[in-house]
Amino acid sequence: MFVFSLDQFCQLLGVAPDWRGEALLDLGAGDGRATEAMAPLFHHVYVTEISWSMRWILSRRGFQLLDIETWKEEGKFNVISCLNLLDRCDRPLTLLQELREALAPEGRVIVALVLPFQPYVEIGRVDHRPTEWLPIQGTTFEDQVVSAISDVFEPAGFFVERWSRVPYLCEGDLNQAFYWLDDAIFVLRSQEQSENDNS
Repeated sequence: MFVFSLDQFCQLLGVAPDWRGEALLDLGAGDGRATEAMAPLFHHVYVTEISWSMRWILSRRGFQLLDIETWKEEGKFNVISCLNLLDRCDRPLTLLQELREALAPEGRVIVALVLPFQPYVEIGRVDHRPTEWLPIQGTTFEDQVVSAISDVFEPAGFFVERWSRVPYLCEGDLNQAFYWLDDAIFVLRSQEQSENDNS
């Protein structure tokens, strides 16, 4: 999976290439390719992943694995990435609350979301529909971005610092080797932190 390069990630965060944060957490890290793009900016890199085979690959790449149920007990993180995960998890609204609570002061959450929004829970649900539904409205990419900000992120206690549209290249299936999708990437801060900065 390719989402962004290190230079693009620096631009998203609004930091120089020599900036260093203490701790990055990449939720649902897959094989770690996206994690590797972010890792040089942090002293400590943590990952979660539900797939056993992907966990093995992540471990071989030297990332510190955290349990998918207890990662929030590990302390505060400077950046938490949640790349193409909200549309694949069963309780995305609960996850957003957990993300906000796990942020260090001045922390950021990086969310990548494939639009048009089509949730699909791969594990644990027979009908593949999430228990919690993100109320994203609209028929165009732009409409859905606006809805994600006003109907999802702001009610969850986040301020959207910036966002971008990027191509998302992912591994395909028997019909097609690769899929080219549209990702919206959002840089989120807690509303409390944003209010403190403006006061």
